[in-house]
Amino acid sequence: MNAKAEVKDSRFDLVKWLVVVALVAVGIVGNHVFAGESILYRVLALLVLALVAGFVALQTAKGRAFFSLLKDARGEIRKVVWPTRQETTQTTLIVVVVVLVMALVLWGLDSLLGWLVSLIVG
Repeated sequence: MNAKAEVKDSRFDLVKWLVVVALVAVGIVGNHVFAGESILYRVLALLVLALVAGFVALQTAKGRAFFSLLKDARGEIRKVVWPTRQETTQTTLIVVVVVLVMALVLWGLDSLLGWLVSLIVG
């Protein structure tokens, strides 16, 4: 009996995904057809269609799983220990200094090799 319930869910999920695809298609075609209308009205219509399509998509099994993933990701982001302003400034300065030193080393090496090649060639 459980398998039948899952089959019905998947059938309804397919219908829901077809509704989502239809809503997206209506938004694309409608935006093209009403290209002469005010951009404000077109954006509002697209936002409404996107919200409805998102709501329908969240009613599917994959939509619920995606929403759960987003909630878990947000929880993980809250666990991150972000660097302080001082740590960020110090790290940035270290990177800038290392880049400048490496640029000078490469410029010097390039000049030296160019000078050596000019001695050998000409």
